[in-house]
Amino acid sequence: MTRSYLVDGDVVPADEATVRVDDRGFLYGDAAFETIRIYGGNPFEWDRHLDRLADTCSLLSLTHDLKRSTLRTWVDEVLEANAMQEGAIRLSITRGVQPGVLSPRDAVDPTVVILVRPLPRGGINGNATWEDPAMVKFVETQKIPSAALPARAKTHNYLNGILARLELDTEDEAILLDGAGRVTEGTISNLFIVDGDRIKTPPLHRDVLPGITRALTLETAGMLDIPTEEVDLWPDDLLEADEVFMTNTTSEIRPIDQIDGTPIDTGSITDRLRKTLLERIEEKHY
Repeated sequence: MTRSYLVDGDVVPADEATVRVDDRGFLYGDAAFETIRIYGGNPFEWDRHLDRLADTCSLLSLTHDLKRSTLRTWVDEVLEANAMQEGAIRLSITRGVQPGVLSPRDAVDPTVVILVRPLPRGGINGNATWEDPAMVKFVETQKIPSAALPARAKTHNYLNGILARLELDTEDEAILLDGAGRVTEGTISNLFIVDGDRIKTPPLHRDVLPGITRALTLETAGMLDIPTEEVDLWPDDLLEADEVFMTNTTSEIRPIDQIDGTPIDTGSITDRLRKTLLERIEEKHY
C-alpha cells in the first residue's frame, strides 16, 4: 500500500508531499514536533503530547491559531487514508514561509505536516519495536545546555543527537553527558537505573526532555509501590546499577544490557514496570 502524508490539511501520496524550500522549518529548523504512538487506530496520550507541543510552540514564540480539534481531525484523516491501526505519527508545525532573514515575524502562517509509519502492535499482547535489550555508549558529544536551547522543546533541530549518533558503532543509543559529566539522556530516550529497590532518573532541570513515557514510567512505579528518585546520575552510577533501561514513545520501556561494552544485568523491576505499563496501554486502546 502506498503511504500517504498530510500537508496543511491535504492528504497526498508520500512522494507528492512537499513543503517550500523557503519554509523556516527547512531553512532553520524553526519548527515544533511530536512523535505519537498509534495503538488500535488511536493516538496514545494525545492530550499530553499536545500539551508538550503547545509548550514547545510557546518557547519558540511560534504563535498560531491551529485548534486541537483541527489537528485531531487531520490525524484521523491521515490514519484512515493509510488504514493504520498500529504505528506512529510525527506531527510538525513550522513557522511557515517568511522572508529569508533569521529574525522571525510576529505574524505566523504555519505549515503543518503529519507523517506516518507502521510499527508492530506493541502492548502486552503484541510485539515490541525492538528484539533485544539495548547496547548503549557514552559519547564525547555533550548535551546542549537548556540555557542555550531549552531541553524541553522538541524542535526540528536535531544536530546534537545526530553528532552523538555519529560516534556509535554497533550500539543502539548514545548517552549524552552535560558539561559537568552528569548523565542527561539519550538522543531519543530518557534513562533510568534500578538501585536496590528503587528507580532513579536524571531530574528535568539537568537538560532533560520531559518524555511522555518517562512520566508514565514514574506513574507506573507509583502504582507498584516502587520508590522513585529524580537525582543526578553519573556514568559510574549506570555502570554499577542493578538494572538500566531507557524509555521513549516507540520503544515503550527497553532494558539495557551493555554500556561501553560492560555487561549490565536485566532484571525483575524493569520487567515489572514494562509489563504493567503495557497492560495500561492494552486497557486503554484494545
